Amino acid sequence: MIEPLSSSTAAFYRRSQTQMSDLQGQAERLQQQIASGERLERSSDDPVAAARLRDLARQERLADVDAGNSNLVTNELRDASANIGDIADALIRVRELTLQAGTDTIQEQGRIAIADEIDVLRESIFANINASSSAGRSLFGGETEGPAYTLDAAGNASYAGSANSSSLTIADGVSIERGVTGPDVLNFDNQGTPTDVLAFLQSLSGALRGGVADPGAFARDALPGVESAIDTTGRNQAVIGARLAWVDTVDTSQQLRGETRAIETAEVGGTDLASAISRLQQVLTVLEASQASFARLSSLTLFDRI
Repeated sequence: MIEPLSSSTAAFYRRSQTQMSDLQGQAERLQQQIASGERLERSSDDPVAAARLRDLARQERLADVDAGNSNLVTNELRDASANIGDIADALIRVRELTLQAGTDTIQEQGRIAIADEIDVLRESIFANINASSSAGRSLFGGETEGPAYTLDAAGNASYAGSANSSSLTIADGVSIERGVTGPDVLNFDNQGTPTDVLAFLQSLSGALRGGVADPGAFARDALPGVESAIDTTGRNQAVIGARLAWVDTVDTSQQLRGETRAIETAEVGGTDLASAISRLQQVLTVLEASQASFARLSSLTLFDRI
């Protein structure tokens, strides 16, 4: 009769320990969920929810890459716009000087002084068109590394970049060009003749130094070309402004998508704190009662009933 009693007692202890261990495990999981804010510890807890969370995490990683590209494009477009603005300012000054050079009252030395300033403005335009981004990329060289324009021994400028500017993806299915090329900014139509700003200014400077029979007439004839060059820079600034506006629109949309993903992530994998705290209190109450009952029952003997 002693062996069955012993087996029954052992079974009682095992059952009690299993129940209390299970309650202790539930309490620890709930405490972890409350501390971390995450409902799932492993995929097996809820395979469907875990799969959705993985998909949301993948979307978030892709969105981070797109956001980085968007910031890069924005910075490069702003830098390009600033440099085109400087080129436009230089050309406006060239227009003022050309107007002065075209008057009949100005003397030869005055035109030479104007030519000197035009040369300085040409150098500044050359520097602006060869500007680089903060990352060291040529702003107006397209996809080619290095400066957009080079000078030969005679001072003639030539484009050394690629025909097109590269693009970056800033959202799913949305790409945008990172800038404009040097020819987009400097090439213009001079009364039916294609030319570029650097060659045009070099020619104007040479004429004002006496390279033509009538420098004043040459200057007057050059004014429409200067106006055309200024208009070209304005169009390019408008293009860049439109791209910046588009990037801003896409960024706003991406931000809204990110907020939606965050809400869904919290709903799918997050912990409902109020519910979790309530369940934890219930589990701790049951655990405390179980421990008290076990202690009470395990201390009883037959002599207590005699």
